[in-house]
Amino acid sequence: MEQHFRMFAAYNRWANERLYAAAASLDDEEYRRDMHAFFSSLHGTLNHLLVTDRIWLHRFTGEGDAPKALDAILFHKLEELKAAREKEDARILTWINGLDSAAIAGRFTYTTISDMRTISQRLAPALAHLFNHQTHHRGQAHAILTALGKAAPSFDLIQFQRTEEGRPYS
Repeated sequence: MEQHFRMFAAYNRWANERLYAAAASLDDEEYRRDMHAFFSSLHGTLNHLLVTDRIWLHRFTGEGDAPKALDAILFHKLEELKAAREKEDARILTWINGLDSAAIAGRFTYTTISDMRTISQRLAPALAHLFNHQTHHRGQAHAILTALGKAAPSFDLIQFQRTEEGRPYS
């Protein structure tokens, strides 16, 4: 299981790098335009992904910021958001790479932000959710880019596995 989650942490960083490169090709109006996605615009979607990663990493590690709202706008400028995304992806990679099979099979406890319930669950399914959630919203970001008439990058896992960074996982 360690190799599986290490692959997804590396893939996550790779896909985010591609997404932010595409976002940088937009002008500010396009970047902020309401495209009727869950979080309105590409700006809202990218902020949401950082928000949720910070929430989950705080739950997993007890460290870092844990925003209180899923639609929080943490950064108003794309450049600042990109820098924060890169730091969060590095934090995810470092943490995942330090996990062993016992930790992945273990449990953790956290409080939800939506209804303040205490949840105890196994780590492995929560990690699967972390990476699946990223994929879900990157798909929305891809649709936003396409609707704006822009070239959207491929986020295919197999394409990542064929890169230098992804070869150890193929």
